[in-house]
Amino acid sequence: MLTLSSPVTPLRIPLAAKSLLRPCAVPLVSRRAAIGPTPAVLAEVLDDEVNLGLWQRQLPAHIEDFGQLLLSLNQPLAESLSLELPDEEASPNLQGLASGFSDLHGYDGFIADVSWLVSAFACLLGAKRVGLRLRVLDKAMCPRFHVDHVPVRLITTYAGIGSQWLREGAMDRRRLGQAEGEPRDPALIQQISSGEVALFKGEKWHGNQGFGLIHRSPQPAPGERRLILTLDWLG
Repeated sequence: MLTLSSPVTPLRIPLAAKSLLRPCAVPLVSRRAAIGPTPAVLAEVLDDEVNLGLWQRQLPAHIEDFGQLLLSLNQPLAESLSLELPDEEASPNLQGLASGFSDLHGYDGFIADVSWLVSAFACLLGAKRVGLRLRVLDKAMCPRFHVDHVPVRLITTYAGIGSQWLREGAMDRRRLGQAEGEPRDPALIQQISSGEVALFKGEKWHGNQGFGLIHRSPQPAPGERRLILTLDWLG
C-alpha cells in the first residue's frame, strides 16, 4: 500500500498494474460504474466488472477560481507532456505547464492538484510514463458516443461543462458513432460535473474488450468553453 498526500483529500491506493495480466476466470456479461465522494473510489476501476471510477469531488475555491479566470481571458491553450515517473516516490515534472497563466490567482494550487492527480494515476496503475494533455475547448472534440481504444484514461474538467457517459445497456454498441443510434431520452445520459475526476476504462484493458465505457464530449453553449485535463497510461 502507498499513501499519497493530496492538496484536497488523502488517498490510499494499491499498486495494481499486475491486475491487467490477470485472466478473467468467468466472462462477465455487464459492467457497472463505481461512484463516490472520496478518491478511494477510483481504485474500484481495477475490478473486472467496473468500467468507470468517478470521484464526485468539489474543487477548492482557489482552483475553481483559477479555471474560471483562465477561461475568461479567451486565450487558446493546448499543451501535451510525456511524464517519466521512474519510481513511486517520483514527482512529475510539470515545469512550464500553462506557464502563460502563472500570474493568475490559484495557479500554484492548480499545478499542485494536477501533480497529485498524475502521481495518484501512476500509483494506481504502476505506470512509469504518463501522457498529459491540458486544453481549452470551445466545441465538442468527440461529439458522438464512442469508446476509447486505450487501457484507461483519466478525465477531469476544471472549468466548464463536464463529459457525458452512458450506463451499460443504454445504447446498442453496434451503433456507436451513429447519430440515429444514440439515446433520445435525456435521462439516459449521465453528466460529470466540473471538478469531478473520472477513470474511463477502455477497450485495451485486459478482459474489457467490448465493454469500454461509452462516453462523449459535451457541446458547450455558444460563447462558453471548457478547461479539460486528460491523463493516459503510456507504459
